[in-house]
Formats: sequence, C-alpha cells, structure tokens
Amino acid sequence: MDGRHYLLIINFIRGKKHAVTFLYILGKVITWFTALSYAGTILWLVIKEDMRVISVIFVPVVSFILVSLFRKKYNAKRPYEIYNFKPLIPKDTKGKSFPSRHVFSIYMCGSAVGFIFPALGTAIYVMGIFLAVIRVVTGVHFPKDVVAGAIIGIICGIAGFGVLVI
Repeated sequence: MDGRHYLLIINFIRGKKHAVTFLYILGKVITWFTALSYAGTILWLVIKEDMRVISVIFVPVVSFILVSLFRKKYNAKRPYEIYNFKPLIPKDTKGKSFPSRHVFSIYMCGSAVGFIFPALGTAIYVMGIFLAVIRVVTGVHFPKDVVAGAIIGIICGIAGFGVLVI
C-alpha cells in the first residue's frame, strides 16, 4: 500500500459516523480480551498446580523480548511517518513498525492459551485477524508488518508448544 491507498481508506473511515471510535474500541476490546484470557489461563494453571504454567509464561516472554529487540534494531518506519498523515488511532511512535508487536502478541497469546484451551486459542487467532486489519486501516502498520507479526507469533507458538490451535 502506498500513501494514496492509506489516505483513501483513512478519509473513507473518517467520513463514517462513529467508525473511528468503533475501530479504536474494537481494537482495545480484542487486546484486553486476549490479555485477560492469557492471564486467566496462567491463573488456572497455578490453581491446578499444572507445571505447563512454566511454558505458558516462558515461551511468550522470551518470544516477546526477541521480537522487541529485532524491531528496535530493524527500526522500520510506520505508514504515517512515511506518508505524513495523522493515524486514526492515537499513535506517535517513531519507527519500530516491523513486525507488528500487537499482532505478534495476540497470536503468541492465542498459541499459549490454545496449548491449554484449544477452542479459546482458536477464537483469539480469529480475533487476531480483526486486530491486524484495524492496525493497517488506521494507518499505524503496513500489511507486511501485521502478516509478519502473525506468522512469527504462530511459528513461536508451534516451536514453543508444539501445537497449532486452528
């Protein structure tokens, strides 16, 4: 996508009453639902004294740190930096766009949760698609950023847990 595409999409969304608010809230709901599902899974494992809790904590933490270090080093610019527009959701971060850490995190959490609760993990994966679209159409990521985030999250999940929840 280039600047013209982003401006067309952003202007279209801005022209729809409540669309920006809807996308912002939906993104927050998806993020919080995923975080609470992940935290709830950890709590459930602790209560059950299930040793899988170590993997459910360790794999995402290590993966998140590695992705964050790569993003910082690679330091890809964001669409709103390159094409000079205001994104639809509040964001003023410079660089660190590739891969999308939001999308990576939802797929990593989906993998961790899916390791214990496959149906819930699958639901989180599906919500990840919506989150990826939101991150692109609001102008904070390129499509390649969110696709890479999803793929890396899934690969880390398969490597760490040995399962694919979908």
